[in-house]
Amino acid sequence: MLPALIFMIIVTQLPFVATLVISFMDWNAYYPDERGFAGIDNFKRVFTDVNMRDAVWTTILLTVGVVLISLILGLGIALLLDRKFRGRGAVRTMMIAPFLVVPVAAALLWKHALYNPEYGLFNGALTWLWGLFGADAPQPDWISNAPLWSVIFALVWQWTPFMMLILLAGLQGRPLDVVEAARIDGASSWQIFRSMTLPHLRQYLELGALLGSIYIVQNFDAVFTITSGGLGTANLPYTIYQIFYQAHDYGRASAAAVIVVIGTIIIATFALRTVSSLFKEDPGR
Repeated sequence: MLPALIFMIIVTQLPFVATLVISFMDWNAYYPDERGFAGIDNFKRVFTDVNMRDAVWTTILLTVGVVLISLILGLGIALLLDRKFRGRGAVRTMMIAPFLVVPVAAALLWKHALYNPEYGLFNGALTWLWGLFGADAPQPDWISNAPLWSVIFALVWQWTPFMMLILLAGLQGRPLDVVEAARIDGASSWQIFRSMTLPHLRQYLELGALLGSIYIVQNFDAVFTITSGGLGTANLPYTIYQIFYQAHDYGRASAAAVIVVIGTIIIATFALRTVSSLFKEDPGR
């Protein structure tokens, strides 16, 4: 294990230590002669910067929207796939496919194949539907009209299979004998879902929400590809990218990155506790 541990420390921990050191420095490539120790000034600038506050709010909206919608859709799909029907294995495989697509490729797919106002699938569908009634279809520019929702829907498409997998695993672990006994006693499907299935899935829902939040908070691909951070969609990773690569303010960008890492670690701690509680409930796993 020692070589693997050394490799992980070199790849993950040393860059973070370097970022932590740079976050306390006044380091801007435009002013190389003024480089020096800045203390906590970079962190103060991060918390007082209007653009950074807007980025935090955008990140919260993006994360909450994607996680909630993905969980609801994932729960519905998991309930359907938990039933026995012909071809269930093939359907499960196809439902997982969006999660396996490279994030940049998925964002490009939504930007050009679906959202494009001239040749996108959405406007093509509108043209076909309105054509049935002999009317001219509206051709909205989806990204310009609803930029944040455009990013949210693209991420929901990719993350719903992830939520579905977690919840489907939870459904597979239900005590079926208890469910069957409830059916014999006359309980309806809604009563079984509300009183038995949903409480059983509570920790799986929490795990899905926490893991999804960890990744969505750090999402850069969709924002960069679909909107280029414009129209109020610049989240924290994209704002850090702007500070680092466009403003060349390495100290402030590193300070913002450290804050994001700390927030992600806090969320990950809750996720690990949820996983530990799941294993404690089922010692046979």
